[in-house]
Amino acid sequence: MKGNDSDLHGNAPDNSTVALLLIDVINDFEFEGGAQLLRHALPSAKRIAGLKHCCREARIPSIYVNDNFGKWRSDFKKLVSHCLKDKTRGEEVVELLKPQREDYFVLKPKHSGFYSTTLDLLLQHLGAKTLIIAGFTGDICILFTANDAFIRDYRLIIPRDCVVSQDASENRKALNYMKRVLEADILPSTRLNLARSISRK
Repeated sequence: MKGNDSDLHGNAPDNSTVALLLIDVINDFEFEGGAQLLRHALPSAKRIAGLKHCCREARIPSIYVNDNFGKWRSDFKKLVSHCLKDKTRGEEVVELLKPQREDYFVLKPKHSGFYSTTLDLLLQHLGAKTLIIAGFTGDICILFTANDAFIRDYRLIIPRDCVVSQDASENRKALNYMKRVLEADILPSTRLNLARSISRK
């Protein structure tokens, strides 16, 4: 079925060497430790929103890679609606980072965005070679996703101002590990050169 598949997803580009992965940003924060994480997440969400805007301007697709929070009957739209309409702690974060029509999404059952999901297939469809990873939390789901991306030979950009964990010191350790072992670029989002990332093979 070729011919009509040059634009299957609204305005999202179907070919891009770079993709933005937004990890668990659709989040109600209604769990033990959620209030503590939220204190770090809200300032970071504002920077992630800015990064997403810059990616959109550069025609870099955004992929929401999100926990299903054990709700196996839920879909992504229901998760967004729950966070925005049920007076959850995460309402302000999700309002900042809610998806747009052209965005992609993948629901994950475990920590890594690659485990038992269609993420790798989607990235192959896009032709992505470089992944910009942002979201929550740096020492768990982002770390697991980055590990799995690294062994699949993706180049990693993980802006340190767009990644948080419940504990700031553990977040720094995770970022330093990803820089040292996974060869990730952890420069802040304000110093990213998206044009260079796109042109790099």
